[in-house]
Amino acid sequence: MKKLKVMTIFGTRPEAIKMAPLVKKLQEAEGIDSILCVTAQHREMLDMVLNLFELQPDYDLNIMQHGQTISDITVKVLKGMEQILQETKPDIILVHGDTTTTFVAALAAFYQQIPVGHVEAGLRSGNIYSPYPEEMNRRLTGSLANLHFAPTEGNYKNLVKEDIQEKNIYITGNTVIDALLQVVKKDYLFEDPRLNKIDYENKKVLLMTCHRRENWGEPMKNIFEAVVEITQKHKDVEVVFPVHLNPSIRSLAKEIMGETKAMHLIEPLDYEPFANLLNKAHLILTDSGGIQEEAPALGKPILVMRTETERPEAVEAGTVKVVGVEKEAIIKEVDKLLLNSKDYLHMANAVNPYGDGRACERIITALKYHLGLSQEVPESFSTI
Repeated sequence: MKKLKVMTIFGTRPEAIKMAPLVKKLQEAEGIDSILCVTAQHREMLDMVLNLFELQPDYDLNIMQHGQTISDITVKVLKGMEQILQETKPDIILVHGDTTTTFVAALAAFYQQIPVGHVEAGLRSGNIYSPYPEEMNRRLTGSLANLHFAPTEGNYKNLVKEDIQEKNIYITGNTVIDALLQVVKKDYLFEDPRLNKIDYENKKVLLMTCHRRENWGEPMKNIFEAVVEITQKHKDVEVVFPVHLNPSIRSLAKEIMGETKAMHLIEPLDYEPFANLLNKAHLILTDSGGIQEEAPALGKPILVMRTETERPEAVEAGTVKVVGVEKEAIIKEVDKLLLNSKDYLHMANAVNPYGDGRACERIITALKYHLGLSQEVPESFSTI
């Protein structure tokens, strides 16, 4: 029997984390010829994840360039994927989420009439400029895709509202939970000795990530000032902030936050140490997307420093609260969780709406079923 040729395409660290467990499963799956292509929209951070999961790309566009713009990425991926797709002729490509690599790879496949499967489909914030350009990348990819692997029922409903045929949508849970559960270890030791010296049992460790484009400027200044004030008010609090490589973010962080006994500005972490730091933290402050899915799996409350989120299921479940980017609002919500154990436990114990560690398994079953390789009907992920 002819094998199903499946090409997985990604280019950034977040995509790699969420797609790595799926690629591993595809490589093991009977009846599937798995091909891995990376664009290296990110280079160093992408390679960290490839090394962690022991993945060797079959194709690598290596497009990253210092100071690259969205237009630069778009042109390079579109042209680079054209040649690779013509050479390999996959039966279907799989892309993930909302990056420029995702949208443009889907467009390149469409131009050659190659079916597209969209992993983590159906997320919507309702504002095409927030997050930017991710929200529009999601929508455009959804318009190009033939198969939609929606993490949740809410994502499924978003796609149905956009007139996507229900028979082409599968509710799978999110692959990030599959990845997370593979790398978290109870007695994990960090390479950075500063992280091993932190008293996670007796200190309330706040893990922060902050890098979103829409928060550059005054919003990020507000966030950094709020965190400084929180450490001054609460002597049992320590903050760990893996600072993004963007020079403007690093400069502002150093200027406002500095390095104190309560403030640890560290280099970006590989996925494995970051996941284990997430597991040890007391509370998460973030403007990122994926962490809103990961932290609930570990029982960690999350305050989202944005004005909206494309992951409303987490808000509805009670694991996430959107607090905006105003200094006083951030301080108020952090104070509430630090001082009120009832509020903290309500968020920490809420059911994770994003997955159970079997998303990759469901995606492969759906692929085989939809493309005629198997008669096994895929089951849907549900929190009920």
